[in-house]
Amino acid sequence: MAKRMYETGGVFIQAESELAAINMVFGAACTGARAMTSSSSPGISLKQEGISYLAGCELPCVIVNMQRGGPGLGNIAPSQADYFQAVKGGGHGDYRTIVLAPSSVQEFLDYTILAFDLADKYRNPAMILGDGLLGQMMEPLQIRTIEHKPQTIGKPWTLTGCKGRKPNIIKSLLLSEGALEEHNKRLQLKYKSIMDTEVRFEAANIGDSEIMLVAYGSVARISRAAMTAARAKGLKVGLIRPVTLWPFPQDAIANACNAAKKFLVVEMSAGQMVEDVRLAVNGRAKVDFYGRMGGGVPTEEEILQRIEAMV
Repeated sequence: MAKRMYETGGVFIQAESELAAINMVFGAACTGARAMTSSSSPGISLKQEGISYLAGCELPCVIVNMQRGGPGLGNIAPSQADYFQAVKGGGHGDYRTIVLAPSSVQEFLDYTILAFDLADKYRNPAMILGDGLLGQMMEPLQIRTIEHKPQTIGKPWTLTGCKGRKPNIIKSLLLSEGALEEHNKRLQLKYKSIMDTEVRFEAANIGDSEIMLVAYGSVARISRAAMTAARAKGLKVGLIRPVTLWPFPQDAIANACNAAKKFLVVEMSAGQMVEDVRLAVNGRAKVDFYGRMGGGVPTEEEILQRIEAMV
């Protein structure tokens, strides 16, 4: 990465710690530069305070989390047990992070570009939530050319020197009475706008399915194979793959209840996204769960067996 960033005119900085890395992102974002950092699970936990500061100061950036087994040091096998941390905030305060969940190498590229665009559009941190399986996967990749524009265009709030203008101030410390509450109210209006306009998901066989699978990331690919196998056996099975984990596609899942009377949520965790699915279903259908933990990866055969058991 250090070599590649130099070749493309970017800057690579080796930080001494995760705390340093996220605060370097904070500083770069203040100047209007597009900045990102990456880690896997425990490292992202160390960055949570900085992510909260970025959200509080409305600074755009991209954070990549390639989830691995936990809790604690755990192992380096794939996991999806950081879902709660990613979509519910993770750090302190009432804030949200835009969360995109790729399921292929191509989507990692495409969604990282999208994450930078959404971060800039809403002045908010955006996260790419992957896992160790996708992180070590080799697949064909089509790289599209992007026209790069000066990064500070449309960012009049940046700290780029105040010669000839009033100084800009970026801070999240608001001590005067009522100021922080008003700031939070404005943030919540922004989050409402994101929820109204930026939901993304993929659906298959949603019209006639009696059983609906819900999965994201690499597990969605395995679940799609299980769906195809079930269809070959005459079972009416569909799939909803959330692309944005926040904002979550709750309306799409609620609408799927018009046909599906049973849902099966598949995750590499003890069950985290399943809670959001149950909230979206709101009692209109039965929601079952199948999960593997600590680096365990669900197989097509295991998911198919659960589908047949539900039938």
